[in-house]
Amino acid sequence: MSDAATGPAWRGRWLSPLSVQNWVHLILAGFVLVVCGCLVVGGLVLSRISDRTTELVDRIQPARSSAFQLQNALLDQETGVRGFALTGDKTFLEPYEAGKRDEQRRIARVRAVLGDEQPFSSDLDRIAEASARWRALNAEPLIAAVRQDGPAADSSTRILESKREFDVLRSLYGTQQKHLDAARDRARAQLNDARTIRDRALIALVIGFALAVISLSMLFNRVVGRPLSVLAAGSGKVRAGAFRHRIEVHGPSDVRAVAAAVEDMRSRLVSELDEAQERESLLAQQTEELRRSNSELEQFAYVASHDLQEPLRKVASFCQLLEKRYGEELDARGKQYIDFAVDGAKRMQVLINDLLTFSRVGRVHDSWKSVDFDRSLDRAVANLALSIEETGTALVRESPLPQVTGDPTTLAMIWQNLIGNAVKFRRPEVPCVITVGCVREEDEWRFTVQDNGIGIAPEFAEKVFIIFQRLHSRDEYDGTGIGLALCRKIIEFHGGRIWLDPDYREGARIHFSLPVGPGTARHPATEPAVPAPGPELSGDAP
Repeated sequence: MSDAATGPAWRGRWLSPLSVQNWVHLILAGFVLVVCGCLVVGGLVLSRISDRTTELVDRIQPARSSAFQLQNALLDQETGVRGFALTGDKTFLEPYEAGKRDEQRRIARVRAVLGDEQPFSSDLDRIAEASARWRALNAEPLIAAVRQDGPAADSSTRILESKREFDVLRSLYGTQQKHLDAARDRARAQLNDARTIRDRALIALVIGFALAVISLSMLFNRVVGRPLSVLAAGSGKVRAGAFRHRIEVHGPSDVRAVAAAVEDMRSRLVSELDEAQERESLLAQQTEELRRSNSELEQFAYVASHDLQEPLRKVASFCQLLEKRYGEELDARGKQYIDFAVDGAKRMQVLINDLLTFSRVGRVHDSWKSVDFDRSLDRAVANLALSIEETGTALVRESPLPQVTGDPTTLAMIWQNLIGNAVKFRRPEVPCVITVGCVREEDEWRFTVQDNGIGIAPEFAEKVFIIFQRLHSRDEYDGTGIGLALCRKIIEFHGGRIWLDPDYREGARIHFSLPVGPGTARHPATEPAVPAPGPELSGDAP
């Protein structure tokens, strides 16, 4: 197998045991080592510069200064001796005495600064010996002679001998100065060399640090950044819709663990997507089958209703013809039987029509539009105008009604059934008053229809909305018991709900809600509506 094939796998095995956190710690440790190395090298260079500076400033220069002051002290002694020998004036001995004291201090200072370092210690010893010999052999005898005999003719000879001896001391001092100057020049050269090394080391450290940072950054990008980029790219492809794209990442252990988790999630998503597509396909087939079945059922209901109503009309017609032709021959019981048959046929026709109306609610949304609920209520009142006038019913509107979005015909059925029930179930000998109100509650309108009729017991609050459920016999109140069930189906189809207020005891109070649609708003006034023809609904309470 070639190196190109084995290389990535080998690197993957080498990188795999470490996590991103381990690599971060490792790279940070590398940075720390580089910084420590730079600090060590810089410290050594600075230490060397400090040593050269200390030697020059704290040893060589103070030693040269003290040596120069030592020379002045010796010169003060020689000048004082020569002046005293020539004049005999004792004031010339003051510099001599001061020079001797200064000589000892300067020698001690030079020794303290330079210590036993050669050749400085030897130079200082020779100067001290020569100075002591000059004073013992020349200066002190010359001073004693002048004090005893005063300035004499041979003083010049002795002064010349003292000068020759002092010249030896000058020579030794010159040698010391040469040695100190050489040491100074050498220290300066070493300091300059240390500074040059410092500058070069600083440049090398900067370059090395930059290379180390670049190298460690490239390593971090190689072992961490690149696998994360691959993982992000793979996740992006899956997010864009390429669910079949497999995610494979080689790198740190935790990155591979995340990639494995993402790959597992992708696999599960693909599996669930396949299942969802299968279910969607099956659902589409079932939806199509249900649509076909509903279409056939609607056609069947329409045909069945007409086929059922035709025999009922015949039964009613022939019963009426039978009563008309043979009415004189029939007794009261026979006429009663005929009335029962005709009434049953008519109630059967009403029941079939109500069932057709109930089944058609919620079939289509094509006729939805913005509906003025005030006009819808006016239309329902116009359809019920005869019963309202006969019963003397008063309709009170507490506030203008808003516009809602829905089917105008079915929304009008809500008012027609609720108002019709309130009129039907009024109290005897009590003027019927129906109150209609509306308030907005967040994202929906809550409507209220309240009457002062016989009311509904709280235990029947749910039963009244079930189809064909009646609370009274047909002898007391006519109807099929489908009105409130129809209202419930229409309201729920429009996204609302309807319920009975169980706490109201002065009659019946029914609430229903509808969503606040786009463009809905209250009207400042209610315009009278022109009565429009509409289906005669049963409008009865259960």
